[in-house]
Amino acid sequence: MTTLAHVAQYADELLDVRNIPDYSNALNGVQLANQGDIVKIAAAVDFSSQTISGAIDAGANLMILHHGMFWGGLQPMRGAAYSRIKSLIDNDIAVYASHLPLDKHAGLGNNTLLASALGLVPTGEFARHKNMYIGVRGTDELLTGDLFERAHLFAQAHGGSARATPIAGGQTTRAWGICTGGISLETLHEAAECGLDTLIVGEGAHYTAVEANELGLTVIYAGHYATETLGVRALSAHLSDKFSIPWTFIEAPTGL
Repeated sequence: MTTLAHVAQYADELLDVRNIPDYSNALNGVQLANQGDIVKIAAAVDFSSQTISGAIDAGANLMILHHGMFWGGLQPMRGAAYSRIKSLIDNDIAVYASHLPLDKHAGLGNNTLLASALGLVPTGEFARHKNMYIGVRGTDELLTGDLFERAHLFAQAHGGSARATPIAGGQTTRAWGICTGGISLETLHEAAECGLDTLIVGEGAHYTAVEANELGLTVIYAGHYATETLGVRALSAHLSDKFSIPWTFIEAPTGL
């Protein structure tokens, strides 16, 4: 039988959790322990009553999340917050979360896998965060409208839809960058400095579209949720093979 400690130690080393700086609320690694051996993994993007119920219904006792239990910051343990914790403890479910380590991983990461899902081939790094890069970039050449259609179909498969800044007829993408999740102005300026013409991201504030136009960039917003379903799936499948533990994915789209 496989314990949480064995799974977590392997995952921590695989994802290089100790050496990757992240936001304080990410709290990468084991966020809640359990008592029994791990019998099934439930992967999900977010920590919510819906994904917890999905894990319980699936008979899983380890949740692997991208946005973990403390993503929203400190809050008192009452109401819905209390109910979530009680459900986990009553059902002896452990929680393991991985945010930026899973975004940037070369084989299991959201950014690399999204590039593959869109038929793109990464040739370099992109989206700097502190002393590292989270995203990827490349130089495939294709019609920007065709790339948008691929992103839209991908987003639809996960309960969302893609949007984009204006795309002219016949417009061509030659140098692209990918940054799953949210995008910042710093990332837009980095893209311009790198000579990119098209970005594929999860989501962004209104002002990112305005600034992208100023910089001569096209941005395809393919959905925060959709673009980050890939990593937890890949990590869970990898751990399933490694430890001979079944796994499932709990789909809980936000539409964003």
